[in-house]
Amino acid sequence: MTMLKYGMLPALALGLAVGLAGPASAQKKYDPGASDTEIKIGNINPYSGPASAYGTIGKTIGAYFNKVNAEGGINGRKINYISYDDGYSPPRAVEQARKLVESDEVLLIFQALGTPSNTAIQKYMNAKKVPQLFVATGATKWGEYKEFPWTMGWQPNYQGEGRIYAAYILKNHPQGKIGVLYQNDDYGKDLLKGLKDGLGKANEKMIISEQPYEVADPTVDSQVINLKSSGADVFVNITTPKFAAQSIKKMAEIGWKPVHFLNQVSQSTGAVLKPAGVQNAVGALTTGYIKDLTDPQWKDDKGFKDFIAFMDKYYPDGDKTSSFTSYGYSVAQTMAQVLKQAGDNLTRENVMKQAASLKDLELGMLLPGIKINTSATDFYPIDDQQMMRFTGTLWETFGPILSGKVEGGS
Repeated sequence: MTMLKYGMLPALALGLAVGLAGPASAQKKYDPGASDTEIKIGNINPYSGPASAYGTIGKTIGAYFNKVNAEGGINGRKINYISYDDGYSPPRAVEQARKLVESDEVLLIFQALGTPSNTAIQKYMNAKKVPQLFVATGATKWGEYKEFPWTMGWQPNYQGEGRIYAAYILKNHPQGKIGVLYQNDDYGKDLLKGLKDGLGKANEKMIISEQPYEVADPTVDSQVINLKSSGADVFVNITTPKFAAQSIKKMAEIGWKPVHFLNQVSQSTGAVLKPAGVQNAVGALTTGYIKDLTDPQWKDDKGFKDFIAFMDKYYPDGDKTSSFTSYGYSVAQTMAQVLKQAGDNLTRENVMKQAASLKDLELGMLLPGIKINTSATDFYPIDDQQMMRFTGTLWETFGPILSGKVEGGS
């Protein structure tokens, strides 16, 4: 069983006092996983298996917390980050979540990755009243604060992304014949629902082929061939990195050149487009909310320079062309902000309260104009996105900031 454990770095001279003597000390509140000296955070990531390309997210988060610890921690407390591998397997995710909560006694589980894995642990986390915070999946259901008050997403939700693609298609390709490749689970179906909702009644005549695939499938070659054979001239590609790279390669092999929408979870230049052949992805469209690491327009940008400095010092082996590293960095910054706001009240209840109290939070690697906002009735931290087109070397943003806002709380 793979385990990555980022323990606390040796204590440095803490410029921030852990607490004040006297009455203030009595005001400190702790749940399991928190103390005067540390905050224990759990994570579940697919370091192996069909979605292992995402493993770099977990490693980036660990590197960011090492940075936090080297700089004195959060309110004087060091982050003890424990990350386990679930191989993108829901039963293993349940096993790892139980281990983190019942054996490691973490304060919270942060950034568990994948819609199937998070679905598998959601009822358990909420029954235990342990935060399942900033999950690494855009499923719309992570905003259902009434039914699941201990679960919150982070990235734009899949239905919102699907709606943005639909609006673009209706405006620019109203006569388009749409073929869809999608992962046959909650993640794939969620984005497909957003696409259909956005198209409205037109979806019945515009979508001419839907091709599902299973996570255990070796390839999606046959599905791509079927889509070409259907006559589709617009391709909505709802796949995780391994299958995204396969589909892009296969399109080139069979000479199929539709208008290509690649869902944002597979827009990584380093992890997807390079293995697929960047020349085969030219013209692909997606939505974005994080700065493209290969775009020279950011070379003098402070947020970008801070990120590169972080990578050079704390994760030198990490891929500086991958959106997965900038994503991990940004979501870790968000978690750090929540813990700062929590102060000395490190109860699980207060952590969720602070996560639902983020106001116009700007992060260095978010696109200009995109801010993080949450409230007690809004568990969708990021609603806004911008269209992007792949040039062969980078993702080029164009058009206005678009909202894919979906009302949560059902």
